[in-house]
Amino acid sequence: MTIPVTDSRDERLADYFALTDVALRRRLDVERGLYLAESDKVIRRALGAGHRPRSYLMAQRWVRELADLVAAAEAADVPVYVGSDEVITAMTGFHLHRGAIAAMHRPPPTPLAEVLAGARRVVVLEDIVDHTNVGAIFRSAAALGTDAVLVTPRCADPLYRRSIRVSMGTVFQVPWARIDPWPGGVATLAQAGFVVAAFALAPDAVPLEQLAADPPQRLALVMGTEGDGLGRRTVAACDLVIRIPMAGGVDSLNVAAASAVAMWALRT
Repeated sequence: MTIPVTDSRDERLADYFALTDVALRRRLDVERGLYLAESDKVIRRALGAGHRPRSYLMAQRWVRELADLVAAAEAADVPVYVGSDEVITAMTGFHLHRGAIAAMHRPPPTPLAEVLAGARRVVVLEDIVDHTNVGAIFRSAAALGTDAVLVTPRCADPLYRRSIRVSMGTVFQVPWARIDPWPGGVATLAQAGFVVAAFALAPDAVPLEQLAADPPQRLALVMGTEGDGLGRRTVAACDLVIRIPMAGGVDSLNVAAASAVAMWALRT
């Protein structure tokens, strides 16, 4: 059933408090075993991936437009909280204009070996802390047929609300796992049969089109953090270094743009 909400500090909705406080949410979401799926499309992709909702929050005007989600929630005894725009904004810290937001049960982590099994193209995200970039890379991975995404221990959480939203929910369809330790995980990839290529500005870097002309059967592309790029130990551990030739006096692309170019050039 739908449950009216008039108090922005209603403890039944603690999952939705202060959603714009990144540091707080990074801790609370994991501790509570949840993630937040924002918008009709993202929620439906999460449900399609078999994820279970814990509750929904939406403004009154969306109850009719999302009637099928509301009916399914009621059938599963999942609460649907309904409040005014003012109450929801005070609660979450932002204006919810994409229909609804859902607190979803976080699925158990997928083992690395399971993610790598059968994969031919893998992208590794080393310490990328910007959630927008992480989400954009997942969206490109889904669109360009990359088999899996691996994230290092200090990389931003792919299931953070902004990552999910920017990815348009594709974080639910692209297999992913944490690879830990790192850069020790480069050896794990090599043992699994991957050629591991680092994207870096190095004197011995191979142009992307040269690698694309004769790509290895199994390839892991390692993309570095914003600003500093890949760590020296990572570059040294990889089999080769590659770069995207630049023009116009530009030395590099944003990591999300660079990964999209690379995934397109090396798609199978």
